[in-house]
Amino acid sequence: MYPAPLNLIKLSVGTDSVEDLIAWQATRRAQGADKQPRHVTRMWPKRAAELLDGGSIYWVIQGVLQCRQRIVRLDEVIGQDGIRRCGIVLESEIVRTGTVQKRPFQGWRYLPGSDAPPDLAPARRGEDALPPSLSAALSDIGVL
Repeated sequence: MYPAPLNLIKLSVGTDSVEDLIAWQATRRAQGADKQPRHVTRMWPKRAAELLDGGSIYWVIQGVLQCRQRIVRLDEVIGQDGIRRCGIVLESEIVRTGTVQKRPFQGWRYLPGSDAPPDLAPARRGEDALPPSLSAALSDIGVL
């Protein structure tokens, strides 16, 4: 058995739903020259090699972890201010996951694969999303 990959947990600031995240990532502003969605951050992950070995970003939307995207690579991005940043390049597919409530935090947190919520079953991925608070409450009692 292979060890579970290392992941990141990140707040999706300014989005109200997974659909909002999908719409944002479809914009040119959220994509690089290769048309892949990316998230640019100030810090470079110290555990980059582990993240690139099958890791994902797990997105927290409205205080609830709801979905993930696989990390493809890390690109150096130099801003107009001359500061080096990390462009976390992501697969375009956003995979809905089981929900978990998360308190606000800054930056990112590492998430061991063994602690990551499972992906939703393929049969459930096309369902309409529940409101985050309801989804989290159902998760807390073990229904989702």
